Parts: sequence; C-alpha cells; structure tokens
Amino acid sequence: MKKVPDPAALRKVKIARGYTDYAEGSVLIEMGKTRVLCTASVEEKIPAFLRESKLGWVTAEYSLLPRSTHTRVAREAVSGKRSGRTVEISRLIGRALRAAVDTAELGERSILIDCDVLQADGGTRCAAITGAMVALYDAVAWLRQQGRIAEECQPIKQFVAAVSVGMVDGQAVLDLSYEEDSRAEVDMNIVMTEDDRYVEIQGTAESAPFSDRQLTQMKKLAHAGIQELIVLQKQALGVKE
Repeated sequence: MKKVPDPAALRKVKIARGYTDYAEGSVLIEMGKTRVLCTASVEEKIPAFLRESKLGWVTAEYSLLPRSTHTRVAREAVSGKRSGRTVEISRLIGRALRAAVDTAELGERSILIDCDVLQADGGTRCAAITGAMVALYDAVAWLRQQGRIAEECQPIKQFVAAVSVGMVDGQAVLDLSYEEDSRAEVDMNIVMTEDDRYVEIQGTAESAPFSDRQLTQMKKLAHAGIQELIVLQKQALGVKE
C-alpha cells in the first residue's frame, strides 16, 4: 500500500499571471504536475437571451491538449464534436465563475474564459476554476483601466476556488494526483465561494459506498484547501485580505 505523504496538504501551487500577451487576463496555474493555461477575453456583446437585460455574462470553455495525458488525446475540433466530459467541465467552470460576479456591475458585455490543460495529473477541472478566477479578476481590472466600467463598480463579489478530495486506502486525501485518483475508493470535486458557500459538490463512490462521517471528513479537508487556494489567488493578484 503506497502511503500519501500528507493527506491534508495541497500539492505545490504556482500561479503565474500575464502568461500570454494578448488576452485581457491570462494565468498559468500549476497544482502538482497539473498545468492549465487560463485566458479571459472581453467581448462587447452578450448572448441573445440576455438582450435588454442590462446584465453581463461569464462563460467558459475547457479543453485537453493532445499530449496533456500519458497517451495522445485527439483534438475534438477535428472530429467536430465535443465530448460529454468537455461540455460538463466547461459548464462547471462557467457556473463557478458566475458565482463570483455581479453581472449587473459588469455591464452588457461578456468575459469568455478558455481553460487549456497543458499537462494532466489529476484535478484539472479544479485547477482550471482556481486559475480562471485570477484571469477573470485581471480582465475586470483591465476593463476598469480602459474606462469601460466606472471605478466605483465592483463586478467581482468574491473569490471562488475548487479542489479535489477523496478516500484513498480508507483515508481522506486532499488534492488528488492521477495516481491517487486512479485507486481512490471515493472521488470528489468541490467548488466553494470565499464566504464558505458551495457552488458544486461532485462525488462518486468508485469502489465502495462512503459514510456520512467520511463525507464530513472530505468536506472539511476541501474547505481548508479552498480557503488556502483563495489566499494564494489573492497573493498572486496583490489583493489585501
């Protein structure tokens, strides 16, 4: 049985802002060996269903690059069809980020988040959400600098982050690597806001049902991990607590 070094610890996290030159916000986030490039693009238009609402919109797209995994993943653009997994994760990222934003303060414009997984070693959707939050913050700051939103407008209500958690060899473990995830009895992804509210809990018993006590253990680990990630987000942005 392989021991988990510190089941309550996040893997090493790095957040590099301004990673590309052209996007209004761009971040390379690393959580262990997982690396995700998150870019935020501003468009002065909104979806048809929001016309005349005076509300903005935040949405996301997620993609695994071909050699982000141990074997090559075919580009979905070639087949002309996105997988169910890709669609589900894209929608999850969008929901998570909209929990952080006051769309009325954003104005009638959209911020499109692209999350491209450069290397996958577990927790890609969680890393994408956590990195995308920083890219989104920078895109809003860019709008303010350009005079497109007033100084007093505060589109960002609060931060949001996500982390994986699971039961591995009967033990609750935070921020699972691929190796840990592949042998986990329970696999869970949790998204939370800065004020301790849940955006989403995705949990599955992979090999055996889990108890309420185990669920409580995992939620406690995830809460602590997410609060730590939010601190790291703010540190990367230079935002004071």
